[in-house]
Amino acid sequence: MPRETGFLPKDQTIPSRLPITDKRDVAGLITSGADRRRRTQQEESVTTLGTDLRRAVRGQVLVPGDDGFEAARLPWNRAVDQRVAAVVEVEDAADAAAAVRCARLAGLAVAAQPSGHGATTHLDGTILLRTGRLRGMEVLPERRTARVEAGVRWGELLTATGKHGLTGLPGSSPVVSVTGYTLGGGLGWFARRHGWAADGVRAFEVVGADGSQARVTAGSDPDLFWALRGGGGDFALVTAMEIDLHPAPLLYGGRMLWPADRAPEVLAAYREVTAAAPVELTAWFAMVKFPPAPQVPEPLRGLAAVAVDSTFLGGEEEGCDLLRRFEDIPGLLRDSRAAMPLDALGGICAEPTQPVPGAGRAELLTGLGDAVADDLLAAAGDVAPLGTVQVRHLGGALSRPADGGGACGHVPEPYLLSMVGPVMSPEGGQAVTARLAQIAGALAPHTTGRKPFTYLNGDEKAASAFDAETLARLREIKRRRDPDGVFRAGRPVLA
Repeated sequence: MPRETGFLPKDQTIPSRLPITDKRDVAGLITSGADRRRRTQQEESVTTLGTDLRRAVRGQVLVPGDDGFEAARLPWNRAVDQRVAAVVEVEDAADAAAAVRCARLAGLAVAAQPSGHGATTHLDGTILLRTGRLRGMEVLPERRTARVEAGVRWGELLTATGKHGLTGLPGSSPVVSVTGYTLGGGLGWFARRHGWAADGVRAFEVVGADGSQARVTAGSDPDLFWALRGGGGDFALVTAMEIDLHPAPLLYGGRMLWPADRAPEVLAAYREVTAAAPVELTAWFAMVKFPPAPQVPEPLRGLAAVAVDSTFLGGEEEGCDLLRRFEDIPGLLRDSRAAMPLDALGGICAEPTQPVPGAGRAELLTGLGDAVADDLLAAAGDVAPLGTVQVRHLGGALSRPADGGGACGHVPEPYLLSMVGPVMSPEGGQAVTARLAQIAGALAPHTTGRKPFTYLNGDEKAASAFDAETLARLREIKRRRDPDGVFRAGRPVLA
């Protein structure tokens, strides 16, 4: 685990300048921002940038024109055209710090992206830092904590913690990075019981806007610690986190699947079950259109269906009893519910584990009464051309402000509507976008207009995720900590 020695003492902020102590310090090695701006030839600027970065870092550097650059710049969502100035695959935290110092002196912004998730066009023109090589992970079961570096993914962490009957607070995908997910709040399977993943962070290891490294806690730097817990990656580059783990000796869950024409009955049962559900039970309702693709099993290929995905932090017998209402619905096609290991969580919703092009939209629902249910079923229809229209049950710990919580705050709305569709062509993208807008419009009387940070899509701004007071505080911290805009999050708080 990282030691306190060598990091900033309590209540000391990140210094404005970094002492030149690292042999990889780049001051004096690279062209200044003012000199670079005087250059008139784009090709010369690109070449110079690549040279400067290669002198500053040990990791791989790619700029436009290099073999491999076009593939390296691609995000997870292939529908986003990420036009970055360079891609740097850093080797460790010191390499990340050197890259930040290089970018600052060059007058460019950096954006961190371990696995490509969370991409937007706001990252155009930045130096893209791939932090996927930062894979260090240490689980301390006696302390119920884990230290994870920026490239660790949820599936990897759950495999390690599950051996000790412990869990973090994961989402539905095993391939999303723990750090990126948590910086945006982290709204996942066990949030009803334990709240946001961000509120379970004990410490961040960061690189500041001047390239200095620090360990940030509630005591050492309360403003930055608050902002990083749910405010996104706009304030510092996080290279590692120390997070709380929670007991999970037993876990029950899986997916139940019916033909699409059973949607009214399944939704009625879902409303009953979630109205009485203990916080240990999480259930998600989804209308699904399976693609006619070879990798989809033959019985499901091209099928329109309705699903209930669930997890229960407890034993199989009790979990089965809590979901028994669904067994009254005929036509069940599949039922994968069983006692399960933690690292099987990522398979419940069968989300893609390889990059895909897509578009999505989310809305927070004020409830799931008769009118909402009727409007949802009528608007969604057979879902196409979308792939999924999903309702997630919230409430529980999410509905209450956490003691000493971060920027993610709390969520009074009891349900979240999330929709996503594949974008295989420009015309297909237009159809998906129109369908998203149509369903959202039909449900507008039952939504609040606010959305969780990591559920922002398209051109939606960070302002949609925060109340006015929280947004103002985040913006003040951004201006004070990063006045030159060295860091560029996918959803900048100043946009």
